[in-house]
Amino acid sequence: MLHQRDVDADEERLRTAVAALKDEQRRVFYERARNRLRDPDTYAALNWFFLAGLHHFYLGRWWLGLLDLGVFLLGVVLIVAGLVWPGIGLILCVSVLELWALFRAQIIVQDWNNRIYRSLLAEAQNE
Repeated sequence: MLHQRDVDADEERLRTAVAALKDEQRRVFYERARNRLRDPDTYAALNWFFLAGLHHFYLGRWWLGLLDLGVFLLGVVLIVAGLVWPGIGLILCVSVLELWALFRAQIIVQDWNNRIYRSLLAEAQNE
């Protein structure tokens, strides 16, 4: 499980390492980072409005997004097929799990961005 203090400390270490890059390396680093970093508010909005896993697609976690979407759609199919309570149960399960992700959107995206920074930093240091 992610802890805010650990993610914050990681972010600070990465910022210090990026600041130590040469000017040209830092420019290239931020240019590459601009399109890959994610916004926690967008992640939260996708989670809030579309409980079917779209926020996972936003972070490139396709398998989680497909799993959420599949379970959600299975719940809808069960309801349409007359199995109302099992369908509602599946949809509620997905909703509860996604509600947890909604409340942790800030730290989830911050950790995601730290991973991007770490990857780009390694590239910049190897060039």
